[in-house]
Amino acid sequence: MRHIMVLNAKGGCGKSTLATNIASYFATQGAAVALADYDPQRSSLDWLARRPESRASIASVAGFEDGLKHAPRNADIMVIDAPARSHGAELTDLVKHAETIVVPVLPSTIDMQATTTFMEELKGVPKIVKKQAKIAVVANRVRDNTLIFDDLDEYLSKARVPYVATLREAQNYVRAYTRGLGIFELPEYLAWPDWDEWEPLTAWLRSKRSQP
Repeated sequence: MRHIMVLNAKGGCGKSTLATNIASYFATQGAAVALADYDPQRSSLDWLARRPESRASIASVAGFEDGLKHAPRNADIMVIDAPARSHGAELTDLVKHAETIVVPVLPSTIDMQATTTFMEELKGVPKIVKKQAKIAVVANRVRDNTLIFDDLDEYLSKARVPYVATLREAQNYVRAYTRGLGIFELPEYLAWPDWDEWEPLTAWLRSKRSQP
């Protein structure tokens, strides 16, 4: 089973949005997918509870306190929505459960400063040092042609980890979430710009570059 974790110590950066959409993407590709929600807010599990039975099935896994012992053994992909404010021993323990880590970053000075500190700590986690897990960063909820996005774009380009996608701020994510769907399950005429933006991320996740 492959474990993909969406992780950033900074809260409110869109981890649950990425986690649910990554899970739905792989599910629509025919993979057996499980979704673990370690965040106390349980946004990913709330999304999963809304998911129509007619859509590709995604298994639900309880929070971090139960570990992954209840994960379905037949799952191909486990997507983990990690909690905010994870540091020290908790961060090290979290990373033990992942081979692929996606770090979303918002276009704000506060988020960039917080991510700088977090990435330094993350790169020092033993599993990362030993190259047993791969990291990528994603610019999330961006607005084109803004100065703060230019700052974020420059910042992530210098992050010394793969900068794999830029995802716009769009109502499609709200539409999808409220229906228990992923962005890939919305009609093409409505969501094709978001599909295009996700392609570099899904291509990276499918590639060997995202796995140790």
